[in-house]
Amino acid sequence: MTIRGIARCLRLGLVAALGLVPPTVHAQEPRRVYRVGVVNEAFAANHPTVEGLKAGLREAGLAEGRDVRFDIRFTAGDGQATRPAVTALLKIGVDLIVTSGENPTQAAKDATTTVPIVFTLVGDPLASGLVRNLAEPEANVTGVSGLQTELAAKRIEILKTLVPSLRRVWLIHYGGDLTANRSIVGARDAAARVKVELLPRAVLNAQELAHAIGEIRPGDGLLAPEISTLDIPVALLAASLTSRMPAVFTSALWVGHGGLASYGPDYYAQGIQAAGLVARILRGARPADVPVEGADRIELAVNLKTADLLGITVPRKVMLRAETFRR
Repeated sequence: MTIRGIARCLRLGLVAALGLVPPTVHAQEPRRVYRVGVVNEAFAANHPTVEGLKAGLREAGLAEGRDVRFDIRFTAGDGQATRPAVTALLKIGVDLIVTSGENPTQAAKDATTTVPIVFTLVGDPLASGLVRNLAEPEANVTGVSGLQTELAAKRIEILKTLVPSLRRVWLIHYGGDLTANRSIVGARDAAARVKVELLPRAVLNAQELAHAIGEIRPGDGLLAPEISTLDIPVALLAASLTSRMPAVFTSALWVGHGGLASYGPDYYAQGIQAAGLVARILRGARPADVPVEGADRIELAVNLKTADLLGITVPRKVMLRAETFRR
């Protein structure tokens, strides 16, 4: 070997020893950043399910900005805005869509058969027709069931326990909510057991909602639906506080805004639970192989200040069972 060749070998050896290898030697594939679209009927992007989703993905090792980018669309209770929101997400090429509520989930399912969909805040995915089998969801849709069909009867019992003199309970809901229609069956059985009359009322627009609320009389009780279409829970909360009528809601979120009581899934916890499904799918699992899960955390919440406003003494057995109190 010539002196020049020896010198060249020495230089290469020194470069390798010092780790000064040209970039092409150590070139790596850039980190994959998944684009996750979110569609819900909330009034702000920081809905508890969304915050829970982000926290759950962090726990799963998928950090926002580094591994995941979120595109969040919220429709402020406008059912007509969900399909355009889904279309916009598909247009920008999201890898997965997370939905909150029956309407956004149906809109996403109608819009794509290839992009995975993980739902939250769907009361009964079987009744709504979103999946045919909980253990083996069809095609590209899976998620977390809010168990609303099962919980409707319990809310009737809680309302009667809080107000023993109660005789009539209104269940005003959006007419297109198939879960609410199925929940009425269980709620009617519970109403018969505790000797109250259940008055279900389906409404399709703001005028029908106003008319239904106008029929409520002093001494009646209210059951709020889970979905926010037509702002029905907001309207029932206002009616409850203005006319001093007891109401039970589906989430502690409403108790925080003045609702008397709630019994249902914790929204933040449901977001965390959904994040586990999202992580599995982003890492290669097929949605059809990811079973639908029931909400892990069901909680009873009571607003003691509202109870005082309504002249209700919260029974000790309710106090002992409640996980959340608002004062």
